[in-house]
Amino acid sequence: MADNRVVVYKGPGEVAIENIDYPKLEVPQEVADAMGMTVAAPHAVILKIVSTNICGSDQHMVRGRTTAPVGQTLGHEITGEVVEKGNDVQFINEGDICSVPFNIACGRCRNCNEGLTGVCLNVNPARAGSAYGYVDMGGWVGGQAEYVMVPFADFNLLKFPDRDQALDKIRDLTMLSDIFPTGYHGAYTAGATTGSTVYVAGAGPVGLAAAHSAQLLGAAVVIVGDLNEERLAQARSFGCETINVGDGGPIEEKIESVLGIPEVDCAVDAVGFEASAKSGEEAPAVVLNQVQTITRAGGKIGIPGLYVTGDPGAPDADAKEGTLKIRFGLGWAKSHFFYTGQCPVKKYNRGLMMSILHDKAQIAKAVGATVIGLDDAPQGYKDFDKGAAQKFIIDPHGMVPA
Repeated sequence: MADNRVVVYKGPGEVAIENIDYPKLEVPQEVADAMGMTVAAPHAVILKIVSTNICGSDQHMVRGRTTAPVGQTLGHEITGEVVEKGNDVQFINEGDICSVPFNIACGRCRNCNEGLTGVCLNVNPARAGSAYGYVDMGGWVGGQAEYVMVPFADFNLLKFPDRDQALDKIRDLTMLSDIFPTGYHGAYTAGATTGSTVYVAGAGPVGLAAAHSAQLLGAAVVIVGDLNEERLAQARSFGCETINVGDGGPIEEKIESVLGIPEVDCAVDAVGFEASAKSGEEAPAVVLNQVQTITRAGGKIGIPGLYVTGDPGAPDADAKEGTLKIRFGLGWAKSHFFYTGQCPVKKYNRGLMMSILHDKAQIAKAVGATVIGLDDAPQGYKDFDKGAAQKFIIDPHGMVPA
């Protein structure tokens, strides 16, 4: 019997479940060597995975749109039960069920001390910031698995206060590792607030999470734009207005058809670098240019959508290195605020947990949560890639209640 099983990238369009060693309380050798830390990690825990989700940013790798090597383990949206802990873990105990921020953070560097846990300085030799199971992120093993190691556990883990309640609400709580805080971060940094009008580009899971978050923040109207009618229907299911951006005509006219004016107070780009002007036609900068066009002068734009510095499948040479033709002069002329980068999950996850536990947020319903087994992950990736209006939750141990 395998010590551990994990989802692995096998080449463009293909993932598989492979056997790997059971995790140890150790950091990756490349991180230890570069950062001057010990490989032994008494600050770490091992989790038995309760739930782990397929993310759109995983899909970028699986499509071959990053520099991810064959054999890259996958999965950074992790919720698990502590089954082993190091002797330096003081406040997390075996049996605790915890949410794991996708950002790996040391809790000791300048950025972590300033709350910028998405760009921790001590966990990735290549650049600031790291994540489980992701390309160029330091070699941390992915969490679409049966077990995973989490370093700096006292700092990183969010413990759920009651085990039975956590399992009862696990479909919602599993979203705290990434998608819900990321969507909320997009809406919050865009300035969504009481009475505001908000445009969310993209009706994938992060876009739907951003739309639901804008509602929680008090928005008067949330408009979601996408090319996929099934996903737009999902947005309408919880009270959003929608526009199909591939139907032709300027986006400002589509906004005006909803609001009576051609602009919104703020906007969220939940699409990222694989944006399309219409189905099958990539235009990496189209969303960034559209949101500048329709956001009012002095408005804010939150950009949780992923942009990369290496995209071998890009449509032109500039885009392959992340150089996009955006109308920055337009944004400058309108005094726009742009907020980019990985969401610092720890900034939001406890508050969003409380919103779930006290029935103020129904994020699982908003994003179409669908539970599958670990062996079904390859099919889940295929369905997600086809545009299914679902957020796939992998349940490796049968712990998610029916």
